[in-house]
Amino acid sequence: MKYIQEAFDTNWIAPLGTNVDKFEEELCEYVGVKHGLALSSGTAGIHLALKYFDVGPGDYVFCSDLTFAGSCNPILYQYANPVFIDSEPESWNMSPIALEKAFEWAKKENKMPKAVIIVDLYGQSADYDSLLPICEHYRVPVIEDAAEALGATYKGKKCGSFGHIGIFSFNGNKIITTSGGGMVVSNDEEAIKKMRFWATQSREPAKNYEHKEVGYNYRMSNICAGIGRGQLEVLDERIESKKKIRLFYEKSFKGIPVEIIPIPNNCESNYWLTVVTIDERCIVNPSDVIGLLEEENIESRPVWKPMSLQPLFSESGSFSHIQEKHVGTEFFKKGICLPSGSELGESQQYLITELISRLFKEN
Repeated sequence: MKYIQEAFDTNWIAPLGTNVDKFEEELCEYVGVKHGLALSSGTAGIHLALKYFDVGPGDYVFCSDLTFAGSCNPILYQYANPVFIDSEPESWNMSPIALEKAFEWAKKENKMPKAVIIVDLYGQSADYDSLLPICEHYRVPVIEDAAEALGATYKGKKCGSFGHIGIFSFNGNKIITTSGGGMVVSNDEEAIKKMRFWATQSREPAKNYEHKEVGYNYRMSNICAGIGRGQLEVLDERIESKKKIRLFYEKSFKGIPVEIIPIPNNCESNYWLTVVTIDERCIVNPSDVIGLLEEENIESRPVWKPMSLQPLFSESGSFSHIQEKHVGTEFFKKGICLPSGSELGESQQYLITELISRLFKEN
């Protein structure tokens, strides 16, 4: 409220002002990246990043398959062709094996991608020591979609800092929110300058309104940035709260055929969502659990439906981690996102786990 009040007191409400500048600086300092650009959404950031890498009609872009549509819709904004890369079992993130297969195909077919979008899924990092060398070998830049992973680390380094360009989201469901918004970060100052230009309607530095390029209304308001600054101050507390919720679920589910999404040894999650899978041999399925919780007015959700299964992308290519078995599809079939809000009380957690445990014991 302090930062919001400052915006009103100084009469800076629009997508300019101290909060916008400071939010960019403070988030970049937290992540360990030099330059940031506060935007209206994380999707806008991906769009600008693709535009910066000159993605256009007929081009190809590789993208994680198990993700939300916001990761890949911007590929279509540029009239390009998405190619989806399956998950690995260890982290649920992009499989290096599937990525290598995709590059081998692209080289053979002369369809090399202009960029690779690697998603840090459900609050934890992809395996960058395996993925980045592949992209570097083929000289293709990486856009890191860390929309869900602010505060998570890979070998001590913050998510959002691994790609040439990193993306964050501050939508209402994320670990911190600006009500709606996002940010693009990079150590490439020229990239941020160019994206800032496009995000402010590509207005040329002239007294009259001069435009030579297509622009977008993508900037974040000073009010929303004020919310973000306040939220950023409690980010580490949010992570700790969500970690305790995961540990409670982990302890409570011992003895029933439910497994929590693994966290690789070299990663520290931000615990955005606690996601579980049900043993495929069990007669209880995710719909049963979701329905039972819904009867008690408790919201849970399925795992993201892989983009390669979406009608919108039915004609897009995809590459699997394992021959004739799609790992992401298996997670979709047997996975559930459980309530994970940072203020979820112990009594609420107990109710959730009791209901789920009883369902399995009765079946």
